[in-house]
Amino acid sequence: MTGKHETYQRFLNIRNDKPAGFILLLDPDDLAIEAVPEKVRTAVAAGVDAFFIGGSFMIEKNFDSFVQAVKASAGDTPVILFPGSLQQISAYADAILFLSLISGRNPEHLIGSQAMAAPILWKMQLEAISCGYMLIESGSLTSAAYVSNSLPIPRNKPAIALAHALAAQYIGMKSIYLEAGSGAKQSVPVAMIAAVSKHIDIPLIVGGGIRSPEAAAEKVAAGAQYIVVGNFFEENGSYEQMKAFATAIQQK
Repeated sequence: MTGKHETYQRFLNIRNDKPAGFILLLDPDDLAIEAVPEKVRTAVAAGVDAFFIGGSFMIEKNFDSFVQAVKASAGDTPVILFPGSLQQISAYADAILFLSLISGRNPEHLIGSQAMAAPILWKMQLEAISCGYMLIESGSLTSAAYVSNSLPIPRNKPAIALAHALAAQYIGMKSIYLEAGSGAKQSVPVAMIAAVSKHIDIPLIVGGGIRSPEAAAEKVAAGAQYIVVGNFFEENGSYEQMKAFATAIQQK
């Protein structure tokens, strides 16, 4: 376990040292625990800057064991929880994204689940990184939208995303996450990324539906400071593929 704000500072250092950070999302329901060491070591060697762990569902019950397996192979690379539910909390991670679904109006995902999680995190002394989480229209119904029972922000309305991002920043949140969703047909539009990044001072994370190094580089050029890729590497998780993404995201 790291110091109170150590992981967040390390997270900030990524964007200070490089054009953008490359984050690999690992879903315990999609990656067998036996495959974790090789996947994580390959990712670290390829240049992944941080790992997110989580998913919309939790069919795999050994969440603690999964997190421990990732930590054991990640070395100094931060391991941060990206929880889809209260069942996805583990003291073995470096930190947790303390998500509030600000794009929706479902109070359970704005503050309800957060109030339930807060005492658990306090007892664990797990570092929490507050994050204004926004679902963006992607051309298909994603797991995140279905489970959260909330409408995504229309992809052709960057001003709506900007208004929500500014509100989150003024409230005091430490990061913004624009999410097209797992397996999205369309990724977050560059016009929306540009509109948000131009006017906020806190880290901007972008994920969902990014299927090529070129698409990742396009998001970085628009202002994304962290690119999250997960589903693509379930079938294309070679060192060469990850390295290509790392180069596209991190090149100056």
